[in-house]
Amino acid sequence: MITDEYSSAVDLACDIRSKKVAPSEVMEETVKAIEERNPSINAFVYTNFDEARANARREDELLAKGEAKGSFFGIPTAAKDFIPGIPGWPGTFGGVKALSHLVDDHWGSYTGAMHDEGAIMVGKTNSPSFAFRGTCDNKMFGPTSTPFAPGYNSGGSSGGGAAAVGDGMLLIAEGTDGGGSIRIPAAWCGCYGFKAGNGIIGGAPRPNAYGTCHPYCWDGTISRTVKDAAYALQAMSGYDPFDPNSIDLGERDYIAALQKSIKGMRIGFTPDFGIFPVEPEIAAICEAAAMRFEDAGATVDRVEFGFKRSAKELADSWCRMITISGGLGTVEELKEQGIDLLRDHADDLPEEFIYWVEDAYKRNYVDFHNEEVIRTEVFDELQTAFLDYDLILSPTLACNPPKNDPGRNTLGPTQIAGVATEPLIGFCLTFFCNFTGHPAASIPAGLSEAGFPVGLQMIGKRFGEVDLLAASAAFERVAPWADLYKITAQRAL
Repeated sequence: MITDEYSSAVDLACDIRSKKVAPSEVMEETVKAIEERNPSINAFVYTNFDEARANARREDELLAKGEAKGSFFGIPTAAKDFIPGIPGWPGTFGGVKALSHLVDDHWGSYTGAMHDEGAIMVGKTNSPSFAFRGTCDNKMFGPTSTPFAPGYNSGGSSGGGAAAVGDGMLLIAEGTDGGGSIRIPAAWCGCYGFKAGNGIIGGAPRPNAYGTCHPYCWDGTISRTVKDAAYALQAMSGYDPFDPNSIDLGERDYIAALQKSIKGMRIGFTPDFGIFPVEPEIAAICEAAAMRFEDAGATVDRVEFGFKRSAKELADSWCRMITISGGLGTVEELKEQGIDLLRDHADDLPEEFIYWVEDAYKRNYVDFHNEEVIRTEVFDELQTAFLDYDLILSPTLACNPPKNDPGRNTLGPTQIAGVATEPLIGFCLTFFCNFTGHPAASIPAGLSEAGFPVGLQMIGKRFGEVDLLAASAAFERVAPWADLYKITAQRAL
């Protein structure tokens, strides 16, 4: 595999442009790796190797003529099988059979930017239906496994992309994040997952350009290195006049952030935000990882929060809110196209999705107002903490991954440390940032005793992507995790 020699896609692209290796050679190694390794973890649900090979040969010709351009020139990557992203390619909204006839008609935020930077699309990766859970499973394609323990879930909703990167089939892949869908699978697959804050990356959907606001949902990256995430963000970011959330912040150099010192940075660590049940081993691994920031010159202290609602109440609020803005809206949009999912295709959908969509039909404006009050409470708690700290750290997830359900409906735990949790998203300490608009990342913190990767969540101030990347790069220097990938490279196929 090409990933045996390279961890960074940007470094590989540099060697391609220097003619040390050809795009077609990289593509052949990638195709071989996918064919050999994908069946055991189910990361890819669609591949288009003929088109990918043709595009690689086209880039061979550009290279020979001295016309190779782009930070990701010649790099294979993949889209998430959720939102449309590659013109002419099929998509299923996360394994919904009734929608498998649909064809993408435009580039997405990630796919379009990476295409412009010379990357080559090889396929689409698995996602739960409508990206509505923190695990990766659906009725059409089944579950995706973490490459560290096939048979155990990769996390979701961008689980296929994270599994492909963690396993070495790719160096970088698309993720989308409306409740932690980049950070969750990055944690369980041993990757770096980066989600920018509100207004940084454009690409609002149609017909409802506000449909990704409640809670906030963005495109982003899952990679093996912080460097690749920074270069991809540089390509994806910028003011979009057709995105009502987009903010013109002028020129920002995310690549330069990789070398920025974090000496004197004030960092607050919480094992649980005061309300999440978290497995003690997970909390201990994350706290030990958080202290490594002191090796880079930062100060790390415990930070306290004063949430008045339980984690389960807040997780239920997320389920209601994202269903009203996303699931219900999509169901209604599809009705206008003549596809009535609940009436005619309920067997294609998970029962949890049906439950929350039916619940959403019963809601009114007062309910929606009350959800926004809850969201404001979360915002105020985070903003209060940021009066004293530049960065907030926590576990990304409260537990190790669950076993995959042979019935194709893998969920998270209903209980952690004896406390009831919401099984769709309640085991994830991630959805706060989608309520509030803060940038966040998940960075590998170590391995649990059972051999599962553990993710450390890093939350930055509003518009603090530069500091978040700088801290991530500093952590990667003092606590590198590249050796994790030796484990997945040697796994039984």
